[in-house]
Amino acid sequence: MGVAGAKYTIYLGCAIPYRVSSYELSARKVLNRLGVELIEMPEFNCCGLPLESLSHKLTLLLSARNLAIAEQVGLNILTLCPGCAGTLKKTNKVLKEDKVLREEINRHLSKAGLEFKGSIEVKHISQALIEDIGLDRIKKAILRPLKGLRVAEHSGCHLSRPRKHIGFEDPENPKVLKMLIEATGAKCVEYLGETECCGSTIAAIDDKISLSLVREKLLHVREANAEALITICPACHIMYDANQMRAERMFGEKYGIPVLHYTQLLGLAMGMQPNELGFDELRVNPSKILERALEAKQRT
Repeated sequence: MGVAGAKYTIYLGCAIPYRVSSYELSARKVLNRLGVELIEMPEFNCCGLPLESLSHKLTLLLSARNLAIAEQVGLNILTLCPGCAGTLKKTNKVLKEDKVLREEINRHLSKAGLEFKGSIEVKHISQALIEDIGLDRIKKAILRPLKGLRVAEHSGCHLSRPRKHIGFEDPENPKVLKMLIEATGAKCVEYLGETECCGSTIAAIDDKISLSLVREKLLHVREANAEALITICPACHIMYDANQMRAERMFGEKYGIPVLHYTQLLGLAMGMQPNELGFDELRVNPSKILERALEAKQRT
């Protein structure tokens, strides 16, 4: 059973407000329907993930600042981005365990009137849905079960890796997104290469490699007769949705696979309308999915 009246401070990170606002919109809608209260985190900064290869200490400091702000609010952090969740989780764990490093980071934070104490936890939305809200509450909120709809899932890398810091999903056999999808009534199909990377992290270095990974994933999804690909990561969503047409042009192929945020799929199953969930922002036409969902019989 889920926890009634769950409450978090929400950490949006960098990409979602500017490039994937449909994810934020749909997440806020479904979480509100599930009775979750979100408190805005004041003056948050980048989680630090893009800078990890340049300066590990700077990444820790940036993450620690966000954690310290959430500690002042007194609430656990909920993120929509697995990359942000992973970075914040790792920093939280490392600083709790390493007193010397914690003291060093706190010397820097003190200049801004902040202190990392290690008093909160960080959860990606999928973890919060499973652990705090629970599948029972989610299923009770379903008004339009998506029976007969076949979709594929892409959990991405950062939600489960590195395992010693994240401690949530099995990186070799992730199951949480599959369970969340099937709570909507849709069928989550298996396909070749489910755990393969979307290619986002290498796109700035060699977009031919990243688009090759996109192509490979979409071909496997199509071979499994999935009608859509479901993501829980803004970077993965951008690669498969916004960059799908680039891959089609590069390889002279047509995929036409709609890519939905899980929160959009859940919102449809909850009976919400597409315009409430940001479907107009999707690059790949989702009309076939919407037709299937809107044809589902309203449960009374």
